[in-house]
Amino acid sequence: MDMTTQIKNNLISRIRDSKDLNFLKAVQTIFDSSEQALYQLSSEQEDSIEKGREEIKNGESIENDMLLVKMKEWLTKK
Repeated sequence: MDMTTQIKNNLISRIRDSKDLNFLKAVQTIFDSSEQALYQLSSEQEDSIEKGREEIKNGESIENDMLLVKMKEWLTKK
């Protein structure tokens, strides 16, 4: 069993067996804050995503295979 699995199993066991509400709330806070940081986007990132969605909606997209061909052509011209 690898170290990651051992730690996970140990944490699961300790959380499952705990009757300490403050401890459980603290663990919940840690999980909540790490998930929020994972999904927080800057305004520039949100704007870029919205722009991309609008381009797709307006048919202004290109298939991935075609994009790769065009990129290779561009790179060979450099």
